[in-house]
Amino acid sequence: MFDLIIKNATLPDGRSGLDIAVKDGVIAAVEAGMTTEAAEVIDAGGYLVSPPFVDPHFHMDATLSLGNPRMNTSGTLLEGIALWGELKPLQSVEEIVARALRYCDLAVSMGIGAIRSHVDTCDDELKGVEALLEVREQVKDYLDLQLVAFPQDGVLRDSTAMANTIKALDMGVDVVGGIPHFERTMADGAESVRQLCQIAADRGLMVDMHCDESDDPHSRHIETLAYETQRLGLQGRVAGSHLTSMHSMDNYYVSKLIPLMVEAGVHAIPNPLINIMLQGRHDSYPKRRGQTRVRELRDAGITVGFGSDCVMDPWYSLGKADMLDVAFMGLHVGQLSSREDMAWCFDAVTANSAAIMGLQGYGLEKGCAANMVLLQAKDKIEAVRLRANRLAVIRKGRVISRTAPVASVLDLPGRPKAVNPADYAPKA
Repeated sequence: MFDLIIKNATLPDGRSGLDIAVKDGVIAAVEAGMTTEAAEVIDAGGYLVSPPFVDPHFHMDATLSLGNPRMNTSGTLLEGIALWGELKPLQSVEEIVARALRYCDLAVSMGIGAIRSHVDTCDDELKGVEALLEVREQVKDYLDLQLVAFPQDGVLRDSTAMANTIKALDMGVDVVGGIPHFERTMADGAESVRQLCQIAADRGLMVDMHCDESDDPHSRHIETLAYETQRLGLQGRVAGSHLTSMHSMDNYYVSKLIPLMVEAGVHAIPNPLINIMLQGRHDSYPKRRGQTRVRELRDAGITVGFGSDCVMDPWYSLGKADMLDVAFMGLHVGQLSSREDMAWCFDAVTANSAAIMGLQGYGLEKGCAANMVLLQAKDKIEAVRLRANRLAVIRKGRVISRTAPVASVLDLPGRPKAVNPADYAPKA
């Protein structure tokens, strides 16, 4: 007898009419017409069952702090950084923990099963690190939280940032981060990449750097990151986040840069909502948008995952932990309008981001962890189009969140029935 069976499910790969059986927190079978009994049965009704959404880039130490101590009136990245610097000495560990736990509950209800959060190490008290290590422990049964040691003010620019970053890693932070474009000079930026990648290589850790979050086409630290990745044998363990300067680079340079990234096995994490909100602020018209060259990176074979970055914090006053909002925006800004492109945008907030984070047991095959989301949509494209309702969120075979179905706008009372094109075909 199984613990749970989800009947009549459609999977992200297009297979439909399948039953998913769960035993002891693991997927035990995926097949059609299952007759075995289970302690709980959920009828998917032909709707899409997906592995959990994955957010590969977030700032949980700042989330839900909007308006404290003031608002970002210019809406710029730099004022956001300055505002965050004002907030850090005012907040307590307990306040960070409380906000983060509130966000985790919201994220889980929206079907997120894993988050990679950067945590600022340019605070000599390391309050954010202490808080998120506690949060990681508290949420481990329902959410995978991966932490990045992130020297927000520059690991060389800030006098204690390097020591603090190493201390954070010693405390148990998972990933080495950096922000080379915020160092004092381009040379210092490149040097910061070298030093931080060496630390990761020495410790056997992954790397995820805020890289070239700028409209400056000469901000090219992703080139150094790709080089250091290859030099140190870090292939497959390194991600460049944002990469917004690439949208302003000339095509000839990019034609060299992307193959270097491919050689090094560097991943890319654009953050569509925040990138298009913060970038291009110095332009009049035509106004550049900040999203990196998603199509070109993807087509070259680079693993691209979309991140949400911020929710109600010094940089972004909106957001609701909805990775389908992120995919929807990435689709539009990247003009990813073919059927294949739109389906791929769903992958960018699920399987691709899971691969970037190195999640184990992720998927809907036999033997995978029984972590799933039942979406009120028939396929991946419809899920993105509707930002589909999460009917059920399942963790280790247990339903941890439910949402009532919503009526489609086409099915509301008083609406005309959908047109059948066959009714208007030319008569013989």
